[in-house]
Amino acid sequence: MASSCKTIIAATVLLAMSGCSIIPGGHFEGISSNEQSANLEKDLEKINIHLIDAQLVKEHKAGNSDSPLHSNLTGLDLSEYEYRLGVGDVITIGVWDHPELTIPAAVQRTAEFDGFRVQSDGTITFAYAPKVPAAGKTVTELRDELVKRLSRVIEEPQIDVKVVGFKSQKTYVTGEVTKPGVYPITETPVTLVDAINQAGGLTESADWQTVTFSRGAKTEVIRLDDFYAKGDISQNRLLQHGDLIHIGRNDKRNVYVLGEVSKAGKVPVNRYGLSLAEALSEVGGFNERTADANGVFVLRKRDMDQDGVLADVYQLHAKNVAALVLAEQFELQPQDIVYVTSAPLARWNKVISLLLPSLSTVDAIQDIDNQ
Repeated sequence: MASSCKTIIAATVLLAMSGCSIIPGGHFEGISSNEQSANLEKDLEKINIHLIDAQLVKEHKAGNSDSPLHSNLTGLDLSEYEYRLGVGDVITIGVWDHPELTIPAAVQRTAEFDGFRVQSDGTITFAYAPKVPAAGKTVTELRDELVKRLSRVIEEPQIDVKVVGFKSQKTYVTGEVTKPGVYPITETPVTLVDAINQAGGLTESADWQTVTFSRGAKTEVIRLDDFYAKGDISQNRLLQHGDLIHIGRNDKRNVYVLGEVSKAGKVPVNRYGLSLAEALSEVGGFNERTADANGVFVLRKRDMDQDGVLADVYQLHAKNVAALVLAEQFELQPQDIVYVTSAPLARWNKVISLLLPSLSTVDAIQDIDNQ
């Protein structure tokens, strides 16, 4: 099917480029018809052509569901989480039956103000227990050390230790969230999803598929949409000090609808996806006077370095009633170009010769728009 389509396109383009009697304006200034035909034939050899039918839709849906959901959360066992103190943290210490060792609560002072701060050398100083190592210890470990020190002067001391100021460890949430900023790591385990929620959630401009998570020199892309839509909990992370979460913008998550439609333009792909039918509906549908319903094409850029293919081209025969169902089920991808022709295949050959180079320049134009 694909090879025959290419043959038809290649043959008709020779007619399309040979003179204005068939397609007015078919000749490009400064380039001979033979050169135009040869260049287009080379381009056509680099594209895959597909007919949008039930089998294709089924294959695409199967491909999208092939990725297994991960249930093993390596390093995210929250039941074993324990906060470890660091320099700058503030704690309170209470000794039962020994009020002289406990700082009384004051109405106009906070517990953090009256507490004991972990000093730059990682220690705290308490009555009968100077220079107690605290940094790197859990609250339980620090309490055990204080019991050991105070046992020298108090019989079986009962000590209560609490963290009242979490100052040593932070995580950063930037980009398209309601309240970007610095958020503390506390005694309650904080995950990536928790941090985004603390930051007020994602804005309307957020790109669910470009959430980057950085820890030290390592950066990975988190597919947040898989977490929410598919329950893929492997996309979550237990945060540590210095972790950075960045939510990108969705500027490049658009589909471009061109040709014989009521209002050509770009249509955003939201987190729930975008079908071909929805994209056409967003631009007001076909221009009934000029559009060729059998000439609905979708151009999708490919990575030529990977397999030598420049693009995939999908054609929908929209005059068929069943095609309306197929259009609703055919999912578009960001940066797809949807083109509705005004005439049979000969006109399309001219169009494809103009649109193929645009596949490599859409990103550049988008970058200029964002500056």
